[in-house]
Amino acid sequence: MRFATARQRVVEVSRALADRGYFAATGGNLALRVDDEHIVVTPSATDYQRMEAADVCVLRLADLVKVDGERKPSVESGMHAQVLRARRDCRASVHTHQPAASACTLLGSGLPVDGPVRRRLLGPEVPLVGYAPSGTSWLSGKLARALRPDINAYLLRTHGAICCGDTLETTLQALVALESQALQCLRGRIAERLATQRTPDKALQRLLATIEAHPVQDVTA
Repeated sequence: MRFATARQRVVEVSRALADRGYFAATGGNLALRVDDEHIVVTPSATDYQRMEAADVCVLRLADLVKVDGERKPSVESGMHAQVLRARRDCRASVHTHQPAASACTLLGSGLPVDGPVRRRLLGPEVPLVGYAPSGTSWLSGKLARALRPDINAYLLRTHGAICCGDTLETTLQALVALESQALQCLRGRIAERLATQRTPDKALQRLLATIEAHPVQDVTA
């Protein structure tokens, strides 16, 4: 089996992201550059807890032709390819449906980035990429136009987030940093709304209490 170690790593990381709630059911996907010409990509419509290394697809980066793998590649392969073609410094691209970042995609704007560690992982800001249907060239094209060499995280309108990095481990750290930044944004928005209400909305109060009771452990180094 070609690139067996990388494909097994994709399986392990996908399961970990599913356990964390960043991948939901068969939603969420990732791609890993394995050499100058090939990437390995999660398969389409696959239960990540049952996925095996042979299910992970090997694609040519230039044209996304499958050269190995027992299943169809993720419908978001084109989106990951856009990232890895444009960012030769990046080895990994991960698309998630992580809760707080996904919620922030509904707010209509990107996110600021606070603190030196988050800026190192994410970049100076997290842009919002406009809506396009999942798995379409329209979506991958919109992302391609938004890509910048100094930004490693993007919100996808109503569709989650995508992060990239020079290693898979750095990319996973970026996902955590993004979720922490998104929670901070949501917490601030909710607190601001409550402060302007004569009679505080009890549902918002409960939501704020839930957010404060379940903080994301941020990356510190």
